[in-house]
Amino acid sequence: MVINLKNSVYLSIMKLNPVTEKFVLHWGEMGSQWGINRTMSQIHALLFIIGKPLNAEQITETLGVARSNVSNSLKELQHWGLVQKVSILGDRRDHFTTNTDVWELARIIVIERQKRELEPTVQFLQALIDSPEFEHENSDVKARLRETQAFVETVTTWSSEMLRLPSSVLKKILKLGSSIKKVLR
Repeated sequence: MVINLKNSVYLSIMKLNPVTEKFVLHWGEMGSQWGINRTMSQIHALLFIIGKPLNAEQITETLGVARSNVSNSLKELQHWGLVQKVSILGDRRDHFTTNTDVWELARIIVIERQKRELEPTVQFLQALIDSPEFEHENSDVKARLRETQAFVETVTTWSSEMLRLPSSVLKKILKLGSSIKKVLR
């Protein structure tokens, strides 16, 4: 993707407004709580909230973090599919952008977490259940492992099915909340 922002104010170092700065800092803190590198979360939050491509130097200066940390974080964000590299006419540097549709970003994050966390857990639990040692475990342990495997597999299947729905349908389902009980009775 090539973007023409030659005379854009976004080509200079940015001073974030207080609300934007608080959002970026909070998102970094939340990322840490979710097991994601703080800088990686802050970079993604910055690209999301600004909604314009930024180069690595702009990100480094705006966030006040090490250039190497920015480079590593951008690579990881690209690996997750959350950040894309774009070219800007008249500028040889790489610029980075992200989707500004929060529902699409959530979809990408859930898909990645499912691949990295849930699917390997289902496989691990199945391998335990299939192992010869499993038969020598007591019945309570076997029952709990089978129940855990069935639970994680059900959550994985359910989330996969939900992710196939259009965002508009997914929003409606999530807004139903506990009133879904009425439908199921």
